[in-house]
Formats: sequence, C-alpha cells, structure tokens
Amino acid sequence: MDDHQKRNLTFFTIGLIFMLSGIEYAVILPTIWKYLQILEAPPYFLGLGLSAFSLSGLLTGPIFGLWSDRSKTTKSIILFSNVFEIAGNFMYFVGYSKWLLLCSRLVAGIGAGAGSSIFGFLTRSTRPEERAGIFAAIMAARQAGLLIGPAFNLFLRLCDFKLGPFVVNKYTSPGIFMCLLWVLLQFAVLAMYWDVPPIGSEEGAAGAVNLEMKREGEEAPLMGSDEDIRISSSFSLLAEFLREEVVVLLTAQFITLFNQTALETMVTPLTQRYFGFGELGNSLMYSLCGVEVILGFFFVRWLSSKVADRAVLAVGLVICCTACIWCLVFLCNPRGGYGWELSAFIIGVFLQLLGLPFVAVSQVSLFSKVTAEKTQGFSQGVRRSVGGLATILGPLWAGGLTNNLYIMLGMMLALLLMITVMTALSYDRLTEPRAVQCEHSSDSGG
Repeated sequence: MDDHQKRNLTFFTIGLIFMLSGIEYAVILPTIWKYLQILEAPPYFLGLGLSAFSLSGLLTGPIFGLWSDRSKTTKSIILFSNVFEIAGNFMYFVGYSKWLLLCSRLVAGIGAGAGSSIFGFLTRSTRPEERAGIFAAIMAARQAGLLIGPAFNLFLRLCDFKLGPFVVNKYTSPGIFMCLLWVLLQFAVLAMYWDVPPIGSEEGAAGAVNLEMKREGEEAPLMGSDEDIRISSSFSLLAEFLREEVVVLLTAQFITLFNQTALETMVTPLTQRYFGFGELGNSLMYSLCGVEVILGFFFVRWLSSKVADRAVLAVGLVICCTACIWCLVFLCNPRGGYGWELSAFIIGVFLQLLGLPFVAVSQVSLFSKVTAEKTQGFSQGVRRSVGGLATILGPLWAGGLTNNLYIMLGMMLALLLMITVMTALSYDRLTEPRAVQCEHSSDSGG
C-alpha cells in the first residue's frame, strides 16, 4: 500500500472519529435533561454536565498536542484517548446518581483532548491551499454525526430491558451505545490509521518570521546551552500567541463557541416550555439542524477555494450578529401565537447555524497558517482549550439565565460585535500564508 492510499484511509478514519463525536453529542444532548431530572438533580446540573466534558478537553488538549509534536505520532494518542471515551460512556450508562453522571462526562472529555493532535497532524499533512477544504470536510463529518445521531435516538428511546444488574432505557441506552461505537473505532484506528509523513514546508509562520528578522539584522544566537535554548524557545512560543492576528483568531474561537453552546443549552428548555417538544421533537430538530450545517460546510469548502479565509470569517461574523439580533428581538418576549413564535424560533436557529460553518472553518484554517507548523499540535491544543473554556462558560451562563433571555442574548450580542470590530481592524494582518511571503522575500534577498 503506497503513501497516497495510507493518507486517504487515515483521513477517512479521522472523519470517523469526528463523526462519532457528533453522534455522541446528538444522542446524549436531547435526553440528558430528563435523565438528570430522574436522578433528582437541580436545574444547574444541566450546565455542569455539558461543561464537564469541555473542562477535560481544555486541560488535556495542550498535553496531547505537545505529546504529538515531540513524538511526531498521533495513532498511539488516539488509541489512548479513546479508552477514556469508552470508560466515560459506560459510566454514563450506569448512571446511579447525578454525581456519577457528571463524572462520566468529565472522563469522556479526556478523550476529546486528542482533537488537538489530529488538527496538528492535518496541518502537517496538507498544503496551505487545500487546508480549508480538508478542515471543512472533517467538520462536516462531525455534523454528519449530529445528523445521524437523532436517527439512532429513534430506536434507543424504545429500549426497556435489563442487562444484568443494569437498566437499559431511553436515558441510559445512549451511554452503552456510544461505548460500543468507541470500541469499534479502536479496531478501525488499528487497521486504517497511519502516521504518514508530512507534506510541504517544514517551517511554519513563526519560523518564517525568524528568517525575516535575520534579514533585518536581528540574528538569533547560533550557540548556547540547552537551558538557554529552552528559555528562548519558550519566549518565542509565548510571543507567537501574543501576535495580533493570533489573539483575534483565539478570541473569535472563544466567542463563537461561547454563543453556540449557550444557545444549545437554552434550546431544550425553551422548546419544552413554549412548544411542548419532548425527546422525539428535539431529536428531529437536531436532525434538521444537522442537514443545514452539513450543507453549510460543503458550501464553505467550495467558497474557500474562491475567496480568502479572512473574507469568509468576516461574512460569518456578520451572519452571527444578525442571528443574535433576531433572537434578541423576537425570542425574548414572544408574541403572536404559536405559529408565529415557532416561525420566529426556526428563523433564529437557521441564521445562527448558517454563520457557524463560515466562522468555524475560516478561523481554524487561518490559525494553522499564522502559527508554526512544527508546534501545531500544541498550538491547536491551545486553540481548542480556548474553545473548551468557551464551551464551559457558555452552558453555565445560559443555564442560569433561561428565564432572563434579554441579559443572556444581550451579552452574546456584545461579544459578537466586539470580535467583528476586532476582525475589521486586524483584517490586513489576517493574510495567508505569511510564511510563504517571508520565505519568498528571504530567497530573493540572496
């Protein structure tokens, strides 16, 4: 088997990983609210349960990323992290108490931390011009999981039997179902995943900036102790994350995920209160949302080959601002009867999901181009940790304000307007890829 076939099978396996993460989210989110109520958990446990998964990913993402940067492998990291997904979902299935349920999401979230290693691997294994399309396809795979997940819920909700001492019903069955799927994935990774050699330049944006600095007479020391080299490397890495364009992209990551998870937390109680949706209604709603987002990711994949990533990011932020304004005006104090309230809700959700692929693909593609390739695992771990922090705070923010939508949505709109202004002011610095420009100037300078 040649490297091209191995690369394609590896990318297919990565798609499976992201699809399973989407399925897990889709089968658990519609039922966890009622599951917690059965376990006599207070309302704020919904926010805690959703945030726990992100907390683990936030802490483990940079660690797994650093591991992959130093070892130049990701297969062993994926196999190791999947063990936590298996264990966490089995704990969710057991679910004797609200605390065990909370711990189950913490354990499963450790497995999600391997995503930083995967994004680092994708950056090293793709050319800059094809990267946005690859990222869009991988993210679409997760959305496909979100689409498929509700279909599984249609039969999982019919479960009503015992498996030894354990009760299998519509609330516990998602845990054992996902446990089995993650076990099957272990075999898929063993059979179809290879740590294929990287493609393209070995130097990323930070290395290219150093080349440009040398041209200007700011030569880095060629000799020094190991301790001096480590200190210099640490300062260089810190300086990279303090650059304007990196700060803007990390802020965009935080705000968009904060808003997205806040709205997701709000949706289930809102549909239950105003429209009487149960598990089936919510599952169908998430399925339709999945169709929209998948189509959006494929549209962005096509669009990214026509226009710059920074333009895609700007369009996405404008759409997100429009969606938040719509929700603020029409959902906070709904009037006009059931038909109009449902229509206003559908339009708000549609607009929110419409902007998601634009922002998600463009910011991760731009981030991979303005940070060093050789430390992509750690850099992507930091980016995902920022996103993890957002997905922790978002549900906590929304969980306590489901009855105060003006405050909740007002803060979300303020954050969106802030990042839109930041993007506009830094638009010229969000060039892509800076490394190519620097390397060309260095070559021409002799």
